[in-house]
Formats: sequence, structure tokens, C-alpha cells
Amino acid sequence: MKESTAIATASGTTWIRDVAALFKMRLTLLVVISAVLGYYMGTSSTHVTTLIALCAGGFLLTGGSNGVNQVLERRFDRLMHRTRTRPVAAGRMEPVEGFLISALAAVAGIAILWIMIGTSAGVLGLSAFLSYAFIYTPMKRVSGLAVFIGAFPGAIPPLLGYLAGTHDYGLEAGLLFAVQFMWQFPHFWAIAWVAHEDYERGGYRLLPFAEGRSRRSAFQIFIYSLFLIPVSLLPWALPAHAPMVGTWGALVAGTCGVAMAWYAWKLYRTCDVKDARKVMFASFFYLPLVQLAYVLDKLS
Repeated sequence: MKESTAIATASGTTWIRDVAALFKMRLTLLVVISAVLGYYMGTSSTHVTTLIALCAGGFLLTGGSNGVNQVLERRFDRLMHRTRTRPVAAGRMEPVEGFLISALAAVAGIAILWIMIGTSAGVLGLSAFLSYAFIYTPMKRVSGLAVFIGAFPGAIPPLLGYLAGTHDYGLEAGLLFAVQFMWQFPHFWAIAWVAHEDYERGGYRLLPFAEGRSRRSAFQIFIYSLFLIPVSLLPWALPAHAPMVGTWGALVAGTCGVAMAWYAWKLYRTCDVKDARKVMFASFFYLPLVQLAYVLDKLS
């Protein structure tokens, strides 16, 4: 009896871990944090019900989108070292089960956003889910333009958070969207450079040019890193009558942007994987640091 209970407990624990892996828990939590920071860019007060709805809806929507992505890509995930142990790819979870769990989570997340925050939030969530799961996902094997397509749903979290805090679209919401949109290009291209051989095993084309790790691709990463600097300063420069952030927030954004562009310049000069890895890690730190600086500067 005790042995059966232990086996059932272990099985339940494994299933929970597999669902967490299906939802890409760390990535999902980072997306939720980005949405929360967007919320506090829109308001300095906390409406508990709205904030809980934003976190719960964003978590379920993002996790569900990641899960659908894994189900659709399971055959290709088995070919790559970094993804072959994912629950559906490894066979620990049936594709139908994975799809149902993920689709139900995504639908529940969209419903929460729609009902608790508003129609605009629900429409944003629905568009993010459809474009990520059913446009970006298949395009990854066709063209490097997939990064451009994926940047749209990827930039929605701070926009959604701002909308939850203000119940209004506007220039400010668009600027938050623009910063996260532009950040994704050097971020994803650096990842694609580091994992290029693995992506090739899966048949994915995510670097800017077909020749893969080339000087042209490195130059593109550098140029987009430079573009990110002025875009990240727009919340300080616009609107002129009432900037979203002050000088301190702009200084942090500019400094982080210059640091990331410096690493991208080194990658252009060397075309070395170790320098691409530095760009990748710099991008991991860039977004939360800049968004947190925006919020702290606004609230101070």
C-alpha cells in the first residue's frame, strides 16, 4: 500500500514537472513580470483584482502558447539536444494531452483578460496566442522573417499591462511596445547564433541571412542593437509635455543599450560564438533592468 502511494506521488510529481516544462515556467514568469511592470508604468496605484487578473491571465495565456508551440514542434524538438527532453518530444506526455492542457490554459487566460480587464485586453491576448502558435511557429522552418513575426506577440506584455492599468491605448503604451519589440531582434538572433548547429538539426532558420553565422548576420545584430538605444529613450523624450520617465530612467536605458551594442560590435568583429553568448546574456539583463528603471523612475 505504501509502495503504491509512493509510486502515485512520484508519478504526480513528474506530471507537474512536465506541465511546468510544457509551459516553460521561467520564460512565462518573465513575461508576467514584464506585464506587471507595464501596469505600473500606467498607474502608481494597485487595483488588486485587476493585477491578479493580469498575472493569472498572462500566466495561463503565455504558458498555454508555449505548450501549443511544443506540441506542434515535437518532431523537430526530438532532433535538437536542447529540446529533446521536453515532455511531448520525449514521449512522457501524449500530444493530445499536451495540446488539450495548453489550449485550455490559453483559452482560460484569454477569458480572464477579456472578462476581468476588458475587451481590448482579451483581443490583445487572442491575437498574441494565434500569431505566436500558428504563424510564428510554422514560419521558423521557412524564413528568418519568423523573428519579425514573433516580435509582435513578444512585445504585447508591457502593452497589455499598461492597458490594464489605464484602460486606454495611447502613445505611452505604444512606446513600451516599441522598446520590447526592438529588443527582441538582437536577443533572438544572439540565441540563434549560439544554438545555430542545434537549430539546423531541427530545420530552423532564425538568423537574418540564409548563410547562417556570417558577418552580414553579425552586422544586422549590431545595427539592431544600435536602433534599440534611441527607441529605449523615447519614453523619456516623448511625449514632450509629460515624459513617461525622467533623466535617471533614460540614463539606465542608454547605458544598458550602449553596453549591449558594444558586445554586438565585438561579435561583428570576431563572428565568434563566445561573443554571441555575451550579447545573449546582455540581452537577458537588458529588458528587466530597463523596464524596472522606467518604473522606479516614474514612481519616484
